[in-house]
Amino acid sequence: MDKEHRLEEHQQAPPVIHPIIEFPKDIERIPCLIVNAYLVGDPGENTDWILVDTGLANSADKIQEAAFHRFGDQHPKAIILTHGHFDHIGSLEELLDHWHVPVFAHELELPYLTGQKDYPAADPTVGGGLMSLISPLYPHSRINLGKRIQPLPQTGQVPFMDQWRWLATPGHSPGHISLWREQDRTLITGDAFITVEQESALSVMSQNEEVHGPPKYFTTDWKAAEQSVKRLNELNPAFAYTGHGQPMKGQPLTQGLNHLASQFQTLAVPDHGRYLH
Repeated sequence: MDKEHRLEEHQQAPPVIHPIIEFPKDIERIPCLIVNAYLVGDPGENTDWILVDTGLANSADKIQEAAFHRFGDQHPKAIILTHGHFDHIGSLEELLDHWHVPVFAHELELPYLTGQKDYPAADPTVGGGLMSLISPLYPHSRINLGKRIQPLPQTGQVPFMDQWRWLATPGHSPGHISLWREQDRTLITGDAFITVEQESALSVMSQNEEVHGPPKYFTTDWKAAEQSVKRLNELNPAFAYTGHGQPMKGQPLTQGLNHLASQFQTLAVPDHGRYLH
């Protein structure tokens, strides 16, 4: 085939069209400085919706404003906690004073939320940057929600969220969970994996999208954390809404999560630290 015919054939070749996938419209991220909370429910008044995690302390007004803009005066049906670390429950009690709704968490997380037990202190020796270095300043004391908090159903169902299931993804904390919707392969991961290098203040400020393991300074069981990441990777999620960092989707998410799952020991586990073994 001469050069002219090869050129003509090349010009007639159909263009490669990559499908555009849009993030689900029923999930809204509420960034609360270094951490995220999520409103889950179709926008509109008189719509059932839930809140996943509650951000840092002093985030209640921001969350309530976002909820009012999205749902009007409709209160959430419940608050679901991926786990009970300070940056995920910081505004919980203030929000409960306003909304008076039930709270659900994994049963292994309840001792830290009902006044029985403190979380282990953060480990600043894991390295990685300023966020690790100052981690001893992060609160890790118990709170007592009393009867306002309930264990998630052992069936895996998520209260008031018929299409969702909760998955045990321990490691970062004993009762850590993630939320999964099979219909569109959507994950709300908490801190099982995140999309920012949380140990680095520079990375936290820049918010570059990149799949990372759980925050090192609070992760106490690295074997369980690895198994949790591998379990989530096997789901092949199309969308991931993480506790820290921007939501991710499509090929960048797939490649990043595959890489993390296959190279977890190298990419996620610190070289040293008090909880390494």
